[in-house]
Amino acid sequence: MISTSNTVTIAVLQAALNADLATNVAKISELVSKAAHQGAQIILPPELFESPYFCREERDYFFDWAHPVQDHPTIAHFQKLAKELRVVIPVSFFERSGQVYYNSLAMVDADGTLLGTYRKSHIPDGPGYEEKFYFRNGDTGFKVWDTVFGRIGVGICWDQWFPECARSMVLMGAEILLYPTAIGSEPEEPNLNTKDPWQRAMIGHAVSNVIPVAAANRIGLEGDQTFYGHSFIANQRGDKVAELSDSEEGVILASFDLAQVRLNRASFGFFRDRRPDLYQALLSS
Repeated sequence: MISTSNTVTIAVLQAALNADLATNVAKISELVSKAAHQGAQIILPPELFESPYFCREERDYFFDWAHPVQDHPTIAHFQKLAKELRVVIPVSFFERSGQVYYNSLAMVDADGTLLGTYRKSHIPDGPGYEEKFYFRNGDTGFKVWDTVFGRIGVGICWDQWFPECARSMVLMGAEILLYPTAIGSEPEEPNLNTKDPWQRAMIGHAVSNVIPVAAANRIGLEGDQTFYGHSFIANQRGDKVAELSDSEEGVILASFDLAQVRLNRASFGFFRDRRPDLYQALLSS
């Protein structure tokens, strides 16, 4: 059931992560608690926070890090924490489903209920981001969840570059867009820094859909890759209202009046003036 309150407070977490699952889960749990005690109601950790970003290289032993959704220990842990703190937590995890594997997210509501899972739709493949070795293309379609604090749409990392993903979730009723992320340097192009276009892509989703957007990234050196952080929250105008640096571990928060955002969206007329009859080219391959 959605809260009757118009105002919701979002928090984004940023951290350096290592090879010890227990340490990473404890670190993210501590940041979740810190955010909750600062008034956050929806708290976004980074992508695949249980481990280093193992997709930097193709190694079969990393498949042992995956678990099914059912009885997943990390999801169960954050279900308990969400209930204790009365917060919503989208939990990114490496999913095993039979003989295939997915880059997935479990949406945990503020009473600890698991509302469902989303499997990453767009899977990248390139130096330092060898995700197609590990993950099958997601088969859930885009997902939007009614949580206690609002209707949330979530895309995972590479999804955030696709305007079709953002627009689809808003058409499905999303009031907030969240993007857990693992992104940094390009091993084959050490002078290329994608931080600014990465932020601009999501800020464009905020503007074009008149919706708050938040992204959580990791930081630190992992192998030959440096993850550049700069996790941020943008309002429905595309203004960055909170941002972390490339080296800070911590929490940022921002509050939004979702009723006012809805009125802003209506008054801009983007959805009134859409022409789906002209968009057939979007369905071509």
